Amino acid sequence: MAGIVLGFYGELPPSPFLLILLILLPVLYWTGKKQLRDGLPIFELSTALFSIALGVFVVGLAIFPLGSYRVDHDLNKEKTWHLKITETLKPNAYSQRFVAQVIAVEGQNSSGKVLLILPSDSVGTTFRVDNELLAWARTESVPPPVNSHQFDYKAYLEKQGIHHQIRARKSTFLTLENSSQTLFGMASNFRESIIVKLKSYDFGQEELGVIQALLLGQRDDISEDTYNNYINAGAVHILAVSGLHVGILLLLLQFLLTPLERLPKGKTLKLILVVALLWAYAFIAGASPSIVRAVTMFSFLAYAMYLNRPTNSFNIIALSMLFILLVKPLFLFQVGFQMSYAAVFAIVWIYPKMQRFWYPENYFLQKIWQLLSVSVAAQLGVLPISLFYFHQFPALFFVTNLLIIPFLGLILGLGILVIFLALIDALPTTLVLIYDQIIRLMNAIVGWVAQQEGFLFKNIPFDSVQLILGYVVVVALVVFLSRPKWKLALILLTGIIGFQGWNLWNQVQIQNKENLILAHRSRNTVLLHQTGSTLQVYTTDSLSLGSLIRDYSVAERIQKSEVEPIKNYYSINQQTLYVMDSLALYPQTSKIDYLLLTQSPKVNLERVLDSIRPKMVLADGSNYKSVAKRWEKTCKQRKIPFHYTGEKGFFDFNIVVLKSTR
Repeated sequence: MAGIVLGFYGELPPSPFLLILLILLPVLYWTGKKQLRDGLPIFELSTALFSIALGVFVVGLAIFPLGSYRVDHDLNKEKTWHLKITETLKPNAYSQRFVAQVIAVEGQNSSGKVLLILPSDSVGTTFRVDNELLAWARTESVPPPVNSHQFDYKAYLEKQGIHHQIRARKSTFLTLENSSQTLFGMASNFRESIIVKLKSYDFGQEELGVIQALLLGQRDDISEDTYNNYINAGAVHILAVSGLHVGILLLLLQFLLTPLERLPKGKTLKLILVVALLWAYAFIAGASPSIVRAVTMFSFLAYAMYLNRPTNSFNIIALSMLFILLVKPLFLFQVGFQMSYAAVFAIVWIYPKMQRFWYPENYFLQKIWQLLSVSVAAQLGVLPISLFYFHQFPALFFVTNLLIIPFLGLILGLGILVIFLALIDALPTTLVLIYDQIIRLMNAIVGWVAQQEGFLFKNIPFDSVQLILGYVVVVALVVFLSRPKWKLALILLTGIIGFQGWNLWNQVQIQNKENLILAHRSRNTVLLHQTGSTLQVYTTDSLSLGSLIRDYSVAERIQKSEVEPIKNYYSINQQTLYVMDSLALYPQTSKIDYLLLTQSPKVNLERVLDSIRPKMVLADGSNYKSVAKRWEKTCKQRKIPFHYTGEKGFFDFNIVVLKSTR
């Protein structure tokens, strides 16, 4: 993991580290044979260096695939691209997006991945994984976020090995027939055929969306409200096909295939079938990081069960992680992968300690305590990561788990039966009705828990330093409660003090901070003025701010925000900002430092510049793009700096004092 992180952020090429690996191999062999027990740990140090070099090497191959076409110096040049669709992403109202593998550029074999963007009316429902196309288009850099503290889609794609995008119009691409099929494509097509079959039955729309997510890992058809309910109730892991689902499936397969053990070599045949069916299910469910991790880990567990030997859970977790990261090193940066391993590690480590802490004699209390212990252990494991990425904590997570997890085995088993019967056109209406009601009841339980807003803590500021210190506190707390000692108590206390000290430092920094930002919002003008922990929002439309204010407030630890209409004049460091809207009124003073054009005013910009002579011209998202382009040319001719938020993103004034007047 250290090597992968080093190689990714350092953008290190793989070739030198291949040489280092070849040099270290004989060193490892020699030190393993010759090292003395009481000598220096040369073998351990060599192993650590080998592991780090291996991490840099595999992530280097992922970032710089052999034979890949480097487009960095050919941006905005139109070329002929031969692409193969490897993943379909959720479309929006304007476009459909796909992850595509580069097969050739200008007829020359190549490799790598790009984000392919097509107009929504260009692709039919038959455009699937494994389809190939020729596109005459230019490559573009994925744009960075246009607003401060907004989700960075560019960084997200880079952590999947995608650095560029291609936009193709309907007239500039040609779909190829008889494209070669891959295992992923066949699995995706099979999953789509299952979904088509299920849609032909009388399932409710919400229920069908949950069924697809629960059994097939396909969450595109779940409504936003239902998905948010699962998040707010702390039950979103139920919709992500992962370790919980695969563990239940493993137990089910072990039980159903038990008769095979009576045959000669039956145990071996059973193991092969179990592992093959687990991986088949993983591919059908989309081969997400969480399910790949789970199937890899449970494949090792199935082999351990076959050998009938005691297993070390930590070794199984480590082996599964090693194999996954060797093949897919960029999985390390995906949230699902991080949370999956954090949860599993915490369960394996903390759950037995909680069982030793209290083991009730009553059978029902035992089961309740076991479920509660698993839920608490998993939540402790993922809590810092969850706060870092999602900034919220569902305090009633254990209620959802206690009400649903005991019946999840029945729900999954019945769901697999429903899919099988649907595929052979033998699914009875009664079973459809029963399963639909079960899913509806589960949705109702989750919805009820999610509505208890008093137990849902949202918009919690949590940065990377708090993430590290949070894990220090969690680990120290668990170790201290397991073995109370003064040294462990001191470590725990140091972690808590460090965590609180960092919070206090942030509060001091915020109180001394003042900032003014021109944000980008389509068909709207937004100025954000931060004074300490207070945010003043000046806007023309307060109803279309979306998540802009929330994201900024969480990142900047804003405690109070107010919304006011946009004014015409602002004083910035004894400099003047004038806002010219659609009325195109000229300022009353000729001394203007910043001119902000909004709502596409019908003016002759050359005359405006001659009249008020601003030092800089700004244009936001309320203007037409074509008009902003024309303004940019005018400013360039006059050698006046021009900033259009639609292309360059938000503009930071870097102010000290702000006053507004009419």
